[in-house]
Amino acid sequence: MNRHLPLLVLLALVSCHSRVSAPAPPQEAAVTVEQAPDNGNQSLQRTIESEGFSSKGSIQAVTEVPVYSRISEQIVSFDIELGQRIRKGEVVVRLSRSMLEDKIARSKAELEKAEYQYQAILMGQGYKRSQLDEAPDEIKRQARINSGYNTALASLKLLEHELECCTITAPISGAVSRLDATLYSAATPGVPLFYIVDTEHLKVCFDVLENELHKFQKGTPIQVISVAYPSEIHKAEVSAVSPVVESSGMVRLEATLQPHPHLMPGMTAIVTKE
Repeated sequence: MNRHLPLLVLLALVSCHSRVSAPAPPQEAAVTVEQAPDNGNQSLQRTIESEGFSSKGSIQAVTEVPVYSRISEQIVSFDIELGQRIRKGEVVVRLSRSMLEDKIARSKAELEKAEYQYQAILMGQGYKRSQLDEAPDEIKRQARINSGYNTALASLKLLEHELECCTITAPISGAVSRLDATLYSAATPGVPLFYIVDTEHLKVCFDVLENELHKFQKGTPIQVISVAYPSEIHKAEVSAVSPVVESSGMVRLEATLQPHPHLMPGMTAIVTKE
């Protein structure tokens, strides 16, 4: 047997293996990336980037009115809720009338007594009951003073005015923004019962850098985007410019907004320049 046969077989195997091609590298798997759906915040960001100027501001009411009671009486009707819409002149609170009505009855009796004294003084000076109106004005004035007629009449008118104050109406149209009183609590003059905010007259307050102040003046148009509704752009005009530059180098501006159902006082807004 040929002793070189194993070596020849080994060489043949190595030669066959070298002719086998190396496997091709695996192809990279195709990756599909979905675009994130657009939302309000992305729209807001694109608007800010395209405008070049933006400032964070606050939407505020031009007017917020406290509703007071002019007299001290117990509240017997108080059907007011936070956010409730109210029309100017609408009855919003009623106070107890019983004590005032009793005082008015006594005051009327005092007035009748004073009137009798007034007539008695004039008749004591020689005027007949049917001729009292013919007495000189000065004599009648002194008779009213001495009889207490003027004081009794003034007291009655004051009580009747207080009785009218038991019915409290809304001074403006708007929405209830704060409640400080409750049903059956005591109404006190000078202490607000609640507040009404005028939602039909709004403004946006924002700050600008001192070196950007030249871009703004009264009447300058701006755009306002609330953070709550970033897809809505509201038009506004600068209505006031602070005459003072703050220590931070900022200047406060105000702009008048058109009323909109989605705008309310206290909202955060982004202001951009048209």
